[in-house]
Amino acid sequence: MFTTGNGPVQIPEAAIRARVKELGEAIARDYQGRTPHMICVLNGAFIFMADLVRAIPLPLTLDFISISSYGNAYKSSGEVELIKDLRLPIHGKDVIVVEDIVDTGLTLSYLLEYLEARKPRSLRVAALLSKPSRRQVEVPIHYLGFEIEDAYVYGYGLDRAQFDRNLPFITSIRPEEE
Repeated sequence: MFTTGNGPVQIPEAAIRARVKELGEAIARDYQGRTPHMICVLNGAFIFMADLVRAIPLPLTLDFISISSYGNAYKSSGEVELIKDLRLPIHGKDVIVVEDIVDTGLTLSYLLEYLEARKPRSLRVAALLSKPSRRQVEVPIHYLGFEIEDAYVYGYGLDRAQFDRNLPFITSIRPEEE
């Protein structure tokens, strides 16, 4: 039995499942006749990526990248470090970056610039969550799961001090506990 941690369930499991299915169908329509190359941004997007690729009825390839924003558990400093690079080349490929959450946009902006230098045929973003109220840099999100208010969220791949990634829903910490 899962608990909701400190806060209310923000997005229930059934809503996530339905939205991921819709995103997979949209990607399949947009990439009909092509082979998308999916890049999972570790660690937070791994569950979203696993469910998303199963919802795309096309041949596809995938890879993983890990980047980190310096800062404490709740706030990013905007400085980005590459932890794990891609294993496969992306030159000439139709790339979809799969991200867990777009907050300030600083990390994703860095990542898109980094990947664009490798000359993919196309570069798009699929994000499970977006917090537009915190955006410092505008970044494109072509396939969005949910837009949320500013709260520290976790579950469904997103962590709370490295715990609770395995929750099948998304919940949050109450603002007074941040």
